[in-house]
Amino acid sequence: MSQEIPTNAAVAELIAEHAQIQKVVAGLALLETRVTSGEGADPALLRRILEFLREYADRLHHGKEESFFFLALERRGVPATGCPVGALLGEHKRGRALVAEFAEGIEAYAAGTEGASEGLAATMRGLTELYPAHIWKEDYLLFPMSEKVLREEDLAELIAQFKTVDLAIGDAAIARAEALATELAGIVAQS
Repeated sequence: MSQEIPTNAAVAELIAEHAQIQKVVAGLALLETRVTSGEGADPALLRRILEFLREYADRLHHGKEESFFFLALERRGVPATGCPVGALLGEHKRGRALVAEFAEGIEAYAAGTEGASEGLAATMRGLTELYPAHIWKEDYLLFPMSEKVLREEDLAELIAQFKTVDLAIGDAAIARAEALATELAGIVAQS
């Protein structure tokens, strides 16, 4: 007898990951104001955020969307180009470019390179503008639409596929990323 999977379990998993990403982005926004004001930010913390963006937001979350979720939508007739999937993929690509700039900016900032604070702050602003708007589009446009398009068997298959991504990333890396999100939420709450 197979276990019954709620029709929204795959979407609920992606939404839960969005909540973790939003916590980190809120922390990044706070740190951006500190860099801009001259108060500064700890490069070690910025590197941890970078790791989160690369591993959790991109490899884990976007990996699930790009390798499985978007493809399931395409199999049910949602176009791969244009709106919504093509536009969201474009935002994933933009996010990766900003994360690469963020990595360079952190190192220049940590080295005390002239002008590094301004460049780092601009990249941080780019990330804190991109992610919330992107997440909003998925949470309020893509996911409700997907629940009309995807069938129960698609969602059950997605849950199994998502588990393969979780296993590839590893429990320790996921726990470390979620602990950072909680830590940053605490810093934001205290500010």
